[in-house]
Amino acid sequence: MAVVGNEDGAHKGSADVFQGLSDVSFSLAPGAVTYWVGEAMHGTGYRDLEKTPDAVATTTETLAANATHLARPLTGSPYSAA
Repeated sequence: MAVVGNEDGAHKGSADVFQGLSDVSFSLAPGAVTYWVGEAMHGTGYRDLEKTPDAVATTTETLAANATHLARPLTGSPYSAA
């Protein structure tokens, strides 16, 4: 999940979505959210940045690696239906 907004909103949004996904049996990798929060009171949007901030790029790479790592064992041996 990718979120653009304030930090509390990013945490709340991902918490709500992830709880719903968990309730219907989705598996979520650790650190399954990445978000960017601009400087307070500035009007710069994410798409207006010249480059992705290093912290966001690193978090996004980790998210992708964790999701891939979880997908491998689940592909060959998924959870059985409840």
